[in-house]
Amino acid sequence: MADNNPNAAGGGGFTSRFIEPGPGFAEGIRDLPGALTPKAISAGVVAAIFGCSGPALIVINTADGAGLSDGQTVAWLLGIYFIGGLISLLMALRYKVPITGAWSIPGAAIMATALATFDFSEAVGAFIMAGILVLLIGMSGQIGRLMRWIPMPIVMAMIAGALMRFGIGAVDAVNAAPIIAGLAVIAFFFTMRFVPKFPPVLAALLVGLVAAFATGSVEMAEADIAFTAPEFTAPMFSIEAFFAISIPLAALVIGAENAQAAGVLMAEKYNPPINSMTTISGVGGIVAGMIGGHNANIAGPMTAICSSEQAGDDRSKRYGATVVNGVLFALFGLLAGIAVPVVLALPGALISVVAGLAMIGVLLLALQQGFSRKLDFQIGAFVALVVAMSGFSLFSISAPFWALVFGVIVAFITEPKAFGDRKHASEDAGGA
Repeated sequence: MADNNPNAAGGGGFTSRFIEPGPGFAEGIRDLPGALTPKAISAGVVAAIFGCSGPALIVINTADGAGLSDGQTVAWLLGIYFIGGLISLLMALRYKVPITGAWSIPGAAIMATALATFDFSEAVGAFIMAGILVLLIGMSGQIGRLMRWIPMPIVMAMIAGALMRFGIGAVDAVNAAPIIAGLAVIAFFFTMRFVPKFPPVLAALLVGLVAAFATGSVEMAEADIAFTAPEFTAPMFSIEAFFAISIPLAALVIGAENAQAAGVLMAEKYNPPINSMTTISGVGGIVAGMIGGHNANIAGPMTAICSSEQAGDDRSKRYGATVVNGVLFALFGLLAGIAVPVVLALPGALISVVAGLAMIGVLLLALQQGFSRKLDFQIGAFVALVVAMSGFSLFSISAPFWALVFGVIVAFITEPKAFGDRKHASEDAGGA
């Protein structure tokens, strides 16, 4: 892992175990105007549109299927989006790194099944317990050591596999809506070639929007909620909900979202404060749970967009994209009742193609750093790639987590000597 990032977190002792030191809020706020470049702003907007469109519909449909009231649905959205946005602002301004907060999409998906068995008040209690679990793991100070112990090719292959669906989604979008998505793709590559100073992702979004309006593809989506005050639900705690909801949700936050985000940042040559990312994800889960949301945490896809080259050529300024995304996420949470129908009016094909285009740089870096004749662990990396690309799920935990697990197991079996050498190097670094 490269360690030439000027904003890398470091240090030792009590602070680095729980919350790694960084440049600090004063420096982050002072340098923010310079970080709000056109590319950073466009990447932040793209990440927000991606996170506030289809994923929001998953929560709305899940809440509707569980028979929640409009107020409970609004509270759920408030919890995950507002707190997720605050996480982005806190992490970006403290570390000057594009560590982006949001929530777990697979976590919302598993709630569709869980809420058929548990009352929503029990689910809220389980949300809070999941946050406590993540917080305790972050405070242990061991998650950072574990993430850095896992061979980098396996981590990079997992990232490539997990994000590949966005690239495939862009191709599917062109097939589904050739005019809207096709023109967006053309605008992206032509801008990259002929107008390099203009953000190509923003060009793709603008051209796609014009095409969508011109073809009459923008229609106000039907949503069952209107602008209404959030209705908070008192939590109930049960052992059954703890095992059925809390443990899988905590595993998703750490094993899928945080691991994916950390891997993306490493691919972009940042040195992410992994313990701090886990700790704040735990705090976010507790606070969001108290409001009525299933969790708020560091998110992989939004971090990928905000940390990519589409957010700017200067990596030290890309945190501006996360700040923009955080502000928009927080506003979306506060105005969920009226914001959801507006965002869902955008064609799904346009959202998919723009998100896929924004991922190109990250995917290339992950593939380059995951597969090379000069690197060990190639078989393990391949296993991680295909598992992450699959829809594999076990114990309600999604593919990215198992990609790391199976990749490491295969590496142990096929290259024990390389793993042994890495273990000794890790122990030497830890004692330095």
